[in-house]
Amino acid sequence: MNSQFKRGIIELCVLKIISEEERSSFEVIETLGAKIDVNENTIYPILRRLTKNNYFETYSKASPVGAPRKFYKITDLGLKNLKEFEKEWKQFLESVLSILGGKDNVK
Repeated sequence: MNSQFKRGIIELCVLKIISEEERSSFEVIETLGAKIDVNENTIYPILRRLTKNNYFETYSKASPVGAPRKFYKITDLGLKNLKEFEKEWKQFLESVLSILGGKDNVK
């Protein structure tokens, strides 16, 4: 799969995961990694970029082991863009599935 395309999809997934619950980067990697083959080298740059674009706010929280952990919270701008990205993704997916022969052709 094209790495740029995959990064875009992973970005959408990161937004969705953090919209459901504030999470540390470790929790994002763990949650996403349970379903998609990703590693921290992919996730950390996405978290930095989305934070820089004001899609997330960050705060530190004490950790029972080691240094405090950085947590990510989605902003109103992040939620607005997530909704738009989800809409675009669903339209794109429906178009691709119609070309490939529908949902039954996915497996």
